[in-house]
Amino acid sequence: MNTSKLFTTLLLCFISASFFNCEKKVNTDITKETPEAITYKQVDETPEYFLLRPEVEKAYGYSHAVKIGNSIKISGAVSMDDEGNPTAVGDFEQQMKNCYADLAKILKHYGCTFDDVVKEDVFTTDMAKFLEFAGYRTEIYKKQFPTGSWLGVTELAVPEFMIEIELEVHKTTQQEPSVKHN
Repeated sequence: MNTSKLFTTLLLCFISASFFNCEKKVNTDITKETPEAITYKQVDETPEYFLLRPEVEKAYGYSHAVKIGNSIKISGAVSMDDEGNPTAVGDFEQQMKNCYADLAKILKHYGCTFDDVVKEDVFTTDMAKFLEFAGYRTEIYKKQFPTGSWLGVTELAVPEFMIEIELEVHKTTQQEPSVKHN
């Protein structure tokens, strides 16, 4: 069998399998009626953007965070003032603390804490310094550590930045199903 016929045969098998697997299963047992139905509140999927330093973020063309449903993505926090100037230049530990302070402000805006963080990615131009001060994270993450990566990079957006930390958050809701009586 030549390659063209083999490809056509495989394609037809894939399409047939797709149609077979996509059939909807219909419950035909309609004789049972239940006196109540359970409904859940629909989660709003409209993106909600947040700017921590609006002028700086507009100038560089990014939003510091966006929330969609129960998920929040937070752009990398760096050690800067409200005008976008680097702070704690040359002081790795203070730059790291400044990053977490900004991240805490964003989490608070959404009614979250570091306990809601599910992923943390750290970018640093000095991995040895990060490892030296990584113990500080135990003051940030009191219940458990999130997943994530620690990446050594050659440079960040501004030469004075030594560390950048970005987060992914899952905002938990105390949503109980509501029971509707028929």
